[in-house]
Formats: sequence, structure tokens, C-alpha cells
Amino acid sequence: MAGLEDGREWAYRVDPYGFERPDDFDYASYEAFFSRYLVVLTRRAIKWSKLLKGKNSIQKSLKVKRYIRKGIPNEHRALIWMIVSGAQTNMEQNPGYYQRLLEEEKNDKLVEAIKTDMNRTFPDNVKFRKTADPCLQHTLYNVLVAYGHHNKAVGYCQGMNFIAGYLILITKNEEESFWLLDALIGRILPDYYSPAMLGLKTDQEVLGELVKMKVPAVAELMERHGVMWTLVVSRWFICLFIDILPVETVLRIWDCLFYEGSKIIFRVALTLIKQHQAFILEATNFPDICDKFKQITKGTFVTECHTFMQKIFTEPGSLSMATIDKLRETCREKVLSQG
Repeated sequence: MAGLEDGREWAYRVDPYGFERPDDFDYASYEAFFSRYLVVLTRRAIKWSKLLKGKNSIQKSLKVKRYIRKGIPNEHRALIWMIVSGAQTNMEQNPGYYQRLLEEEKNDKLVEAIKTDMNRTFPDNVKFRKTADPCLQHTLYNVLVAYGHHNKAVGYCQGMNFIAGYLILITKNEEESFWLLDALIGRILPDYYSPAMLGLKTDQEVLGELVKMKVPAVAELMERHGVMWTLVVSRWFICLFIDILPVETVLRIWDCLFYEGSKIIFRVALTLIKQHQAFILEATNFPDICDKFKQITKGTFVTECHTFMQKIFTEPGSLSMATIDKLRETCREKVLSQG
């Protein structure tokens, strides 16, 4: 009986994705949220099953976009991500390509950089521990090495290990994870992970401009205290909210990211800032501001992923791709001129 109790206790401490819950985890409020969310998940699962009708294909449409915004059930998540991101098409058009990448001669420097980060990737996830069977570190290593050889301009950059790790947890498939990583780094997030990180630096500046337009008091506070946006939001962009927001919320954000593109990152960032505007404005100095930005990514607002996702499409107001493209143009020039 004790063994059963221990097993139950362990299962409770580890979430469905293998992450250990922190010591200060608020089980009571999470239980309250999840019992409500389970009703939503069940309803969505029925709708998705009707939509897919047992087929492994889907056409982009307003209905599909609406469904994705309301969340993809976990059993369909990998398939939908593969289809809407274009990863499925790329994989089918390049049979055997992934395997060939693994078999070709390796770049020692790349391999060394990836190996160094292996033990630092999700130390709080039981599936990535060396003692796990199967140990996902091996799968992660393969995906990252293959990608580094596939995209030599990027190679390997810190942050990619976490993204690939999440993809592996969801797809449970090495090759699919590789093609989804390619969709993210090659198309959805242009130039985030290249050595100069021009796309990443540009988008942080773009967020600064959007905050000026939509939450001017916060922009003014940042300016007054000389806090650069990169200090408080760089990990939001580099890790796509992994280890920043709760797992379930991150996955819901990624559902939309694969379908709608990088605009979603701005919607999430603006929602976090706008929702907590009064709290951020209480800051009176530089370290205080940085601390407030850590605080706004915690608590029930971000845990309740379903209402949070509804908020990201209402709270920031209209946000067209044309606006973002225009801002990217001017911000990129600014970043380049700063060298």
C-alpha cells in the first residue's frame, strides 16, 4: 500500500509532461483551475475529432484558425503543428534527409556546444534525466546536431535546446521535432538564432515601440530609468516563453504561433504588460522594474491558460502584420546603425 501511496504522491509532484512541480506550487488553485479547464478540453476534443473525421489532414480556414485559438487537444497537437507550419510537407518532400544528416561527418565544435548544454536542458524534467528510460537527452542531441548541419548559418545557439526539448515532449518523434524546429527557426522566427541575432534584437525594439503606442506610461517608466527592453524580455523571445509561463499556457501560445506566426509573441508580451500596468508602474528604480517583469509572468492570470489566450486577442487591440513589418523595418535599421 505504501508503494501505491508513494507512486501517487510522485505522480502528483510531476506534471503530465515530466516536469517536477516546484516546492511552492499552489496545488489548491491549480486543482480549481484544472477541473474547470477539463470541461473545456473535453468539449474541444469532441469538436476536433469531428473536424478531423479520422483523417490526417486539414486545410487552413477561418474555422481552423478559430479552433486553434481555442486550443488543440494534446492528442492532435503534433499533427496540427506539423500541418499548419508546413513541416509535414517539408518532411514528405525530403524522405530520408534527416537520417542522412545524422550519418554525415559531424562538426566537432557544434557537437561540443550541444553536449555542453545537454545536462542544463530541463534538469527539472524526469524524462531528460540520464536515469530515465528512454532518456530524451539522446533524442534531443540528435535533433540539435542534425539541425546544426542542416542550417549551417545558425548552427547551434542557446535557447534552441529548450525549444527542441518541448517539441520532443509533444511529438514524441525525433524527425517531426527536427522539421518543426526548422519551421520555427527557418520561417516563423527569422534571424532569432543566427550569430548576430538581428531578428531577435529587432523584435525586442519592435515590442518597445508597440508599448509606446499601447501602454505609454510603462514605456515612459522604462525610458526614465534607462531599462533596455532586452534586459526584461529577451528570454520571452529566445525561449518562446518556456520556463517563463506555465507549460500548458506555453503550448497554447505555440498552437497559435505555428498557425499565425511571430505576431503572437507580441500579443502575449503586450497582454502581460498591459494587464499588469498599475503593478509595473509602482516600480521606483532599475532593479525594481526588472523584478516586476519577473513577477508578471507568475500567478493565476497566466495559469488559467484558456482565459489568458482569450485576453491576448482582445487586450492589445488591433495588431496587424503590416504594422509589425513597418516597425521591423525601422527597428532593424536602428539596430544595424548601433552596430
